[in-house]
Parts: sequence; structure tokens; C-alpha cells
Amino acid sequence: MANRQPTVVGVPNFNAAEDAAALRAAMKGLGTDEQAIIDILTTRSNIQRQAISKAFTHEYGRDLIEDLKSELGGHFEDVIVALMLPPAEYLCKELNHCMEGMGTDESVLVEILCTRTKPEIAEIVQAYERLYNRPLAEHMCSETSGDFRRLLTLIVTSHAQGARDEETGVDPARAAEAAQQLYEAGEAKWGTDEEIFNKILAHESFAQLQLVFEEYKNIAGRTIEQAIKAEVDGELKDALSAIVECVQCSASWFAARLRGAMQGLGTDDRTLIRVVVSRSEVDLGRIKEQYETMYDKTLESEIRGETSGDYKRALLALLGPA
Repeated sequence: MANRQPTVVGVPNFNAAEDAAALRAAMKGLGTDEQAIIDILTTRSNIQRQAISKAFTHEYGRDLIEDLKSELGGHFEDVIVALMLPPAEYLCKELNHCMEGMGTDESVLVEILCTRTKPEIAEIVQAYERLYNRPLAEHMCSETSGDFRRLLTLIVTSHAQGARDEETGVDPARAAEAAQQLYEAGEAKWGTDEEIFNKILAHESFAQLQLVFEEYKNIAGRTIEQAIKAEVDGELKDALSAIVECVQCSASWFAARLRGAMQGLGTDDRTLIRVVVSRSEVDLGRIKEQYETMYDKTLESEIRGETSGDYKRALLALLGPA
């Protein structure tokens, strides 16, 4: 995807054994040196963190995540543990959490599954089955319903058949055909054929969808977002809108998600942590820019106002320089 602007890129001259020793020293004895933990783990890439974890076990015969959990607490612990997990595993844990127990948080399903590319979805699907011994699609089907369920199922089951294929380039003729199908399935008829919307938006790559949406505007005289708002409602509308917005500017969609997590009564810390951690090696720099453009406030100032202590320091470190 274009416009990658990570805030965490790892360090040059990386030495996993040295970092493992520094982390061990930060946790040994009386008290914990939280700042040392922040300084190391928020500046290493996830690949580097996995190497530190291996070196830690090799050197001390201990599990780094377990040691960190026993020394830290609260949302600060949540940030650090999120950083230590491989990205796909972390997102699987979040998907599982949003579906377990009473009720399902559909907004998390949308956030994770409607904004990722084909290779990212494939990795999540494989990791989910490995971690929970059941297919993600099966778990999701038991927790969702209707056209929303059908869209998410298409996204997670058809990645293997070329859905969201970022590598094949774009096909203008196919885009024109898809745009016509969308028009005929929505505005050109009484009622809406959600199946057509689901099929096209779940299958095509973001680059191909960009062309489809341009063609749609030429045919319909209005944007695909306007059509979705008029033709679809509920969770399906949120999911389709997320795909459309991420095709056009994923950083804007995530900026709005962060804004939502910090507005109103209390902060949705789980969402705040998930977006900051999972986008830090992707496009968090762009999200910061979009946030300021959209809300006339810096993301940094908003996080400062909504968090405190080591939790705040860890999140701010992941945002990179102001």
C-alpha cells in the first residue's frame, strides 16, 4: 500500500543479546526500570523484538513476556505485551477477545479485517487456527449474522483465491465492469443487492478498487461512499465504508478510529493501544499527519491528555518525534 510512513523502523547495529541483558537488568532486584524497557522495546522492530525474546530464553532460560508481565501492570503492561507478540498473533488475540463472552464487538472485526491486504489477512487466518485450533471463519460465523457475516466470511475465506491481490496490477476494463455491477446492484434498482457489493469489495485489491470507485463516480454521478450511505445500513455499512475509506486513505480511517477511542466518557484503551501498536511499523506517521489535519489537534497532545505515567510514555515513544 502506498504512503507507508512507519514511526518504528528498528535500530541499526542491533544486538539481541545486549538488549536481552539490558532488559534482564531492568527487571532484576528491587524495583523495575520502566524507562529502560520503554527505550528498548519501542524503538526495536517486531522482528528485532522476536530476536530479543529468543536471546532472553537462550541466555536466562526464562520467558521474556512472562517476566515482563510479572514486573509491569495496567495499560503499560498491555502496550509492552502487544509489542512483544508477532503482529498476526496480536491481531488474532484481539479478534478472539472481541468475540468471546457475551456479545461481539463488531467494530473490532471491521477494524482488523476490512483494512488489511490479502497477505496480511492470510497470515491472520493461519495464525488464528494455530492459536485457537478452530478456523477464524467458523468462529466469526457463530458470532455475526446476515450480510455483515457474508462480507467478513468472503474476506477471510477467499484470500487464497486471489482476493485482495496486491501483486497482479490493475485492470481498467474489469474495473469498469465492476463499477457497472455496483451501480446496477444499488442505485439503479429498487432495493439493494448486497451480495454484489460484498463480492466486489471483499475480493478486489485496494489498487483495483481505487479504479472501480473512480469508474463508479463516472457512471453514477456520485461517489461510492454516498451510495453505500444511502443503500446500506448497520454493521454492513460500517464494514463497506471502512474498505472504501482505506482504499482512499487508510491513515484517515485510523485517525478517525483513534479519535473515537479518545472521545466521550473514558478512553477505549484497548483500541488506542491496538491502533498505535499495529500501525507503528506501517503508517503511524501518516496517521499522525491526518489526525492533525482532520481535528486541528496533534495526536500526541490528545494522547497526553487521555493517558498517564509509563502507559503514556510508551505510547508517545511509539509515535516517534513530534
